Amino acid sequence: MSMIQKNVQNIRQKIITIALRCGRDPNKITLLAVSKKKTIKDIKQAVDAGQLCFAENYIQEGVEKIKLLSNLSLIWHFIGSLQSNKSRFVAKYFDWCHTVNSVSLANRLNFQRSSMSNKLNVLIQINISNEVQKSGISLDELPFLAEAINVLPFLALRGVMAIPPLYKSYDAKLLAHRKIAEVFQQLTHMYPSVDTLSLGMSNDMDAAIIAGSTMVRVGTAIFGRRV
Repeated sequence: MSMIQKNVQNIRQKIITIALRCGRDPNKITLLAVSKKKTIKDIKQAVDAGQLCFAENYIQEGVEKIKLLSNLSLIWHFIGSLQSNKSRFVAKYFDWCHTVNSVSLANRLNFQRSSMSNKLNVLIQINISNEVQKSGISLDELPFLAEAINVLPFLALRGVMAIPPLYKSYDAKLLAHRKIAEVFQQLTHMYPSVDTLSLGMSNDMDAAIIAGSTMVRVGTAIFGRRV
């Protein structure tokens, strides 16, 4: 068994342990393997361990991998910042987009997805602490954008995504995650299609799952450090 296969198994076990510890169903939490800068061989090793959901940050790299692995039934998520001139590639090749942050981008994706038989699953990216270096909308913009996406026929509004700040204290980390989870819960009451909170990475998975994340994005802990 390869190191990547072992890592996938270990992360899955960790998700189960954390979920059970806080009274959650582990089956309601999806492991998303962040495969940016990783090889086809690396991805195939993760697939051998039963991993089917992968995330890419860069359009060109992601599209190449999707084409090369099209014979496998994988689900592809785009999690990088999306420039409107590249949106057609996300609409054409990916199953999910985690980084929708404006009505104009949503409209473009909707138009570019119109020839496909299935909807593009979208998450609204929230910039929870209004950090300048991070993209995403502020919390007060969320109701307006959610409403706008919900009426678009070729997009499925599935929830929200966030990258909280790197707090040193665990309590501060948990508080930030809970704030996002609260907003997500409010959306689930308004829109039946909303079921996904993409929150938590290798370094904050514990706090994210306890807060209520339904999808954790893990790269380093599966594939090792990027060179």
